[in-house]
Amino acid sequence: MFASLTKLNLHIIHFSKSHQCDHRRGRLDTTLAWRHWRWRRSYRRVNGFPCKDAKDVSADDFFLAANLDKPMDTTKSKAGSNVTLINVMKLAGLNTLGISMARIDYAPKGQNPPHTHPRATEILTVIEGSLYVGFVTSNQENRLFTKTLNKGDVFVFPHGLIHFQFNPSYDKPAVAIAALSSQNPGAITIANAVFGSNPPISDDVLAKAFQVDKKTVDWLQAQFWENNHN
Repeated sequence: MFASLTKLNLHIIHFSKSHQCDHRRGRLDTTLAWRHWRWRRSYRRVNGFPCKDAKDVSADDFFLAANLDKPMDTTKSKAGSNVTLINVMKLAGLNTLGISMARIDYAPKGQNPPHTHPRATEILTVIEGSLYVGFVTSNQENRLFTKTLNKGDVFVFPHGLIHFQFNPSYDKPAVAIAALSSQNPGAITIANAVFGSNPPISDDVLAKAFQVDKKTVDWLQAQFWENNHN
């Protein structure tokens, strides 16, 4: 009997903790992330952020003049793209709501390089131009799914899988809007993470992993690996 009760209690504790950690399940209508946390240590925290008192919440907490209608600069990006992410760090009202969005601008032949979102599924729609997009499933199959999207088309990238977008046009830019199922989805650009880590991954490890010589690895690690996610 005691063992059964102990097991039940452990299940309840696990269930309780999993709900506490899941930012998509808000317990209150509003749990505004307070940016000036150093001066607000007395505020209770929800999802790691100090929560603004409900009586201090205003419409401005749910608003951001993000200028997403305006083209973003892609000329400074080696990848030829610019990702403008609206997450909880920029819009406090997103706290606990489990959603964020981004505008992605692509130069002609530009791309959003292979990357993954560790905390989110992504749904994307093209609003200008066309895009060649795809994602790769996990081991063991590593199956590639690709599609060419035109204006108005929609594509889904499953949670955590490596995916990419590429503008095939030689002379026309492309624009997409993406929604993500996390207030803070994160992004891991594969090449950056592998060859641009700080400190660097041992070239012995990478040479063996990619079946190339150390000279090739050293050259790749010497490149400038940019972050196109703003």
